[in-house]
Amino acid sequence: MAAAGAAPLIPGVLPTTARAASSDRAGFPLVRGGVAVDLFVDPADDPAVVRAAGDLRADIERVSGIRPRLLHDLPGKAPLLVLVGTIGASPVVDRLVKEGRLDVSRVKGRWEASVTQVVDRPVRGVERALVIAGSDRRGTAYGIYDTSERIGVSPWHWWADVPVEHSDTVTVPARTLKRYEPSVRYRGVFINDEQNLTTWAHRTQEPDKNIGPETYRRVFELLLRLKANYLWPAMHPYSDFFNKHRENPELADRYGIVVGSSHPEAMLRNGVHEWDPWAREHPAPDGGLPVYDYTVNPAVISDYWRARARQNAGYESSWTLGMRGLHDSALETKHATTIPEKVVVMNDIIADQRRLLTEEVGPSAEPQIFIPYKEVLELYNAGVRVPDDVTLIWPDDNHGNMRQLPDEVERRRPGGNGIYYHLSYWGRPKSYLWLDTTQLTKVWHELRRVYEHGADRMWIFNVGDLKSIETGLSFSMDMAWDVDRWDADDVEDFLVEWAGRQFGQRHGREIAAIRTEYYRLAAERRPEFIDRGTFSLVHHGDEAGRRMAAYGRLLERTRALGARLPEAYRDAFYELVEYPVHGAYLMNLKFYWADRNALAIRQGRGAGANRFADLSGAAHAEEVAITKRYNTEIAGGKWDGIVNPYPSQIPKAPGRPTVTRVPVKDTSGAGVAAEGNETGTDRPLSFTSYTRDRRFFDVFNTGFLALDWTAEASHPWVRLSTPGGVLTEQTRVWVEIDWERVPEGAYDAKVTVTGAGQGFDVPLRVLNDGERARERARGFVEAHGYVSIDAAHFDRRLARGGARWRTVRGLGRRTAAMEAVPSTAQPITEELTRRAPELRYRVRFTSTGDFPVTVFRLPSLDERGHRRLAVALDDRPVTVLSGQAVATGNRGDAWARNVEDGIEKLTATVTVTEPGEHVLRLFMVDPAIAVDQIVIDTGGLPGSYLAPPESYHRSFNPDPEPAGQGPESPAR
Repeated sequence: MAAAGAAPLIPGVLPTTARAASSDRAGFPLVRGGVAVDLFVDPADDPAVVRAAGDLRADIERVSGIRPRLLHDLPGKAPLLVLVGTIGASPVVDRLVKEGRLDVSRVKGRWEASVTQVVDRPVRGVERALVIAGSDRRGTAYGIYDTSERIGVSPWHWWADVPVEHSDTVTVPARTLKRYEPSVRYRGVFINDEQNLTTWAHRTQEPDKNIGPETYRRVFELLLRLKANYLWPAMHPYSDFFNKHRENPELADRYGIVVGSSHPEAMLRNGVHEWDPWAREHPAPDGGLPVYDYTVNPAVISDYWRARARQNAGYESSWTLGMRGLHDSALETKHATTIPEKVVVMNDIIADQRRLLTEEVGPSAEPQIFIPYKEVLELYNAGVRVPDDVTLIWPDDNHGNMRQLPDEVERRRPGGNGIYYHLSYWGRPKSYLWLDTTQLTKVWHELRRVYEHGADRMWIFNVGDLKSIETGLSFSMDMAWDVDRWDADDVEDFLVEWAGRQFGQRHGREIAAIRTEYYRLAAERRPEFIDRGTFSLVHHGDEAGRRMAAYGRLLERTRALGARLPEAYRDAFYELVEYPVHGAYLMNLKFYWADRNALAIRQGRGAGANRFADLSGAAHAEEVAITKRYNTEIAGGKWDGIVNPYPSQIPKAPGRPTVTRVPVKDTSGAGVAAEGNETGTDRPLSFTSYTRDRRFFDVFNTGFLALDWTAEASHPWVRLSTPGGVLTEQTRVWVEIDWERVPEGAYDAKVTVTGAGQGFDVPLRVLNDGERARERARGFVEAHGYVSIDAAHFDRRLARGGARWRTVRGLGRRTAAMEAVPSTAQPITEELTRRAPELRYRVRFTSTGDFPVTVFRLPSLDERGHRRLAVALDDRPVTVLSGQAVATGNRGDAWARNVEDGIEKLTATVTVTEPGEHVLRLFMVDPAIAVDQIVIDTGGLPGSYLAPPESYHRSFNPDPEPAGQGPESPAR
């Protein structure tokens, strides 16, 4: 299991050219013949290195069952030795460097770099050593954990129960491996909205605490294994604040973790817990309690900050400057009411904090950061002066879209720039705290843009309770270490590699495909955002049902793979793959059945309405059951309380939807509702030889007693999935056309349904242009009153002015999106047809008129700029479309709709004067715009949440998939 082929799976580890080695020296054995090689680390090295060496010792035992000795004195004689040390702190390592026997080029003097190299006769009495040497204490620790990964110990071996396969012989490749310094200097997580983590920690780790040293010990080790170095600790009222337990900062220092604090926690102070006690100890002159308002009580607040600076001066810390209100509330300034007045106050606050850091901490008071979050961003843009050596931390809009990025002046600041990015969020317009639902390619898209704009000093990710964000966090840390490792067309390859490391390479691609589809469905609508009536039940083959069918196939695929895995992998698979898929499926399913129930009531159904109510309740009950299994059965109940969609003190995922039941009556009656109609059959079922559609109509009982029914088509080339039967509740009949039998031309047909003495006609409109026309058609063909295009299916792409459109696989609601790059390109506002990068799409129109064309773009932001693109048809004038550029934070407005939907719809009008082939043209105006779908309404587009299925195209979509049957109650 420690073959040389495993080495490329370690992100950021780059092999150097090594001397040719004979076959018996191709690997370095750590365990062989029941004997483990000793580990040596100089006791004078940093405690973080000594401690990490102990983790390697434990990891070798996890693999082999043999526990190596951890030595702090060099052995007098040994054939093999693992020698661990930091350059400048380990005399043995320094001597090897001085003698030129350890290659530290691009390692020595760098930030957190390391080299792992086999050295012959490194010291007297030792024949051969595996030397792990770092440029600093964390560099050495990362080299240690690289070795752990190379022998098969996942960073998630404890936090996700990824098993460690046993091997009697443990060997690592003998070739030299280097981990060069990271793309981003500080890389870490914010544990936030952590009620579930607090519940779990109290139940399983420390019954007398609510997240304390034992929990943080686990967190710190995970961060190091993920090559992170930075933490904003838990901060809510139900958690113990970090400095409550003095072991916490001491422990962080022993692990080498830099501890900072979030935007409302200036100067490492947790206002939720610490301000009130401080205020009581420092009453106002009138005996009242001071308020947390710098315009009212500057001296009391300054002393409050100073006390923490003095207390934590000896630790490697990050100091948050500026001020917001207590517990993530807005800044309070009683005596400064205007924006200019508040700017002056903020400048005074920063100057005061800088002064006391100089007095209490000295030159080691770095990094210092300023986070223009929410209302503070407005103040920053209005003139807050942040010293040049302070790092600016730019926030996203809490939904994964960066609000603004550093300009040229800000990029030149010595303090640099960083980001605060959400993988989990509590707040407006809706929260997502339950599952890891942010599409990895969206994370890549935004982080790549961030890096190109020079924000490379610090990346901090809000990970909520930590559990359930395992995949997203792993990817984010990989990008933070080596931002160039993954490109626009290979983000899924990260999933292949990552899943292979957890479950074996033979399963990597299948798990990656499952996760990719899981993320795609969440990009359509996060499961935490599901609500009543979101998806159409009557259009596009039952849009909601098609989505549930996709979820159903995904769950079936997931369970099938899980059943093939060895028993030892089942817990990890449930945590990392199965529960997220199953949970998202059930969250959607219960609302699907509730919507079917509501529609059934409107249609006058009887027993079927109650059936849908029962199915909705059953889906919710199953969701509760699988969560209970996670908490009480998986890993022997290890995760008791860690996963809960419905915590008591923070926003919840959608709960059990309300349903309506019909009183049972001994009656029966027939009813019919056809696709495209909420009730009745007025809108005909539309069929064309291009898309070869499959349409449905529902036959239902308006009562509760069984009835006989039949369905008969008017033409022999109309095929029905069932001709009738006995009906108690309802059944769905699928209608298709036998295109080999229908003559060319346009036809009206019908299906006649009879039952309980009633008759109904379901009208059909059938257009057959013939197979020859189908094969000769160029471009996307208009049908059913619209044209639907996947943006990645362009006919031609034109780069201009140093900018271009590139395909980003796995981004958006479809299989790929088109992005205008580079993100640093200048906007193009004039002569677009000559200067702007362009995408061209061939479209075959069968009708004429003025038609709305809607471009579906990902809702990226630029609060100091614009979010624009342009469209044109043929050589007609160009129309510029302006998207939402500012995150307002309000419920119900354009920004809120965009982040809930995951897209923004921008609409222009194109004029088609003649039927036939035309060219739709899409132009970049502002860079970093991403587009995934385009829809042209030629007069028949029904309202729905998603875009219609893609139109027929001879090359891109020659055989459009017919509407599949979604989850359906049995025909009864």
